[in-house]
Amino acid sequence: MRAHRVLVIPALALLAACTDPAARSNAQTAGPPPPLAQPTRAAPGDGLTMKSSFAPVVKKAAPAVVNISSKRLVRQQADPFWEMFGLGAPRDRVEGSLGSGVIVRSDGIIVTNNHVIEGGQEITVALADRREFPAKVLLADPRVDLAVLKIDAGAERLPTLAIDDTGEAQVGDLVLAIGDPFGVGQTVTNGIISALNRTADPNGEAATAYIQTDAAINPGNSGGALVDMDGDLIGVNSFILSRSGTSSGVGFAVPAAMVKRIVETAAGGGHALVRPWLGAHTQAVTGEIARSLGLSTPTGALVADLWPGGPAQRAGLRQGDVILSIDGKPVVDASAVSYAVAAARPGDSLRVGIRRGGAEQTLTVRAEAPPATPPRDEQAMSGRNPFDGATVVNLSPAVADELGIDPFAGKGVMVLKIQRGFALNAGLRPGDLIRRVNGRDIGTVADLRAAVSGQGGQWQVTIVRGGQEITGNFRT
Repeated sequence: MRAHRVLVIPALALLAACTDPAARSNAQTAGPPPPLAQPTRAAPGDGLTMKSSFAPVVKKAAPAVVNISSKRLVRQQADPFWEMFGLGAPRDRVEGSLGSGVIVRSDGIIVTNNHVIEGGQEITVALADRREFPAKVLLADPRVDLAVLKIDAGAERLPTLAIDDTGEAQVGDLVLAIGDPFGVGQTVTNGIISALNRTADPNGEAATAYIQTDAAINPGNSGGALVDMDGDLIGVNSFILSRSGTSSGVGFAVPAAMVKRIVETAAGGGHALVRPWLGAHTQAVTGEIARSLGLSTPTGALVADLWPGGPAQRAGLRQGDVILSIDGKPVVDASAVSYAVAAARPGDSLRVGIRRGGAEQTLTVRAEAPPATPPRDEQAMSGRNPFDGATVVNLSPAVADELGIDPFAGKGVMVLKIQRGFALNAGLRPGDLIRRVNGRDIGTVADLRAAVSGQGGQWQVTIVRGGQEITGNFRT
């Protein structure tokens, strides 16, 4: 689990007076059952039956939940004190992590959290029956914290969990969390859906909109299943909020719609998840904005800017429109817009409900992959200039999506990484956006190359870092 982010609910009070005695009793009036007889149970048919036992749901879902262990070799540096005397040397040590996963296809395709397997050089999957298989990574996406693995069980058809991406889950629904907390073995906890569409930053570009639950989730539950009372997968448990590092009843799961998208991509041979984009920069509707627009409540996302020729502009969206819903689902903030569009498939048509001039209407927007305009043109810089040792790339909507940054940050050249060279000494950092060199606007890597084509001298460089413009003077 990520540090200080993991899921709990008080145990349900099972009141005998709330159930039909005939329905809850296994007693036989004609005498005791045979010693080894076990009652046969069907899936719960009503709320009262579900309160009696979750066993039928567990029986259906648990066989598809697996344990995942990941190992990686880490070089440990020697103590600098002993190095001064020529003693000590770097040593290799093995680091491991434990988590959970869910079999979603009978041919051995498994979904888990990316942070469970990130950096792993040896990944092992243990099934519910304790058999172990080596696994390979088909696709890993740090932004949504999901990864897809594949194991080879031969001709055997493995038990699976159906992915329920209908989006019909509601706050208050009963759910079960199944995983392997602290490596003790498969464990089932119960709770409810505490909230839907939780995003990390209401003004940001969210990678996903989480399901919040109070079902107990602890370290080791990461990548495990959040299932509904039909025994279907509605989310993959990802992290908790906790001051102690253990469950405090505030946990989050990646919803099934995003899980299904990444599984389909991996099963189809894709190695990266393509997220459609709207081509609109949105911001949360505050109370003040709501009053100025005549809205009764501060909800939705205000369209602040449009990408020229992007999907939103072509569909007829305008600056000042307030997005209220996408495909009939309410939009609570700007991040909900980003997630709803990213969860769609490229080519899908989305019904976007908006408010404009006091009236509501619906527009149809086509989901498209963000364009790579200008072309990527990634290059390593060298020579007598402030960017020596830096790897740079043209900033485009596609690159912005890859890096998880706002494509509306402006035109310029993005610093991807810094190696040895003047750039390191000058204080440049990955993520800096190069805007101007010696008063010359920089829009592409070609512009930057042309600006530093001289043989050194005085340099004035303007970058954008953390939303602020910074100008520095250098001599090479």
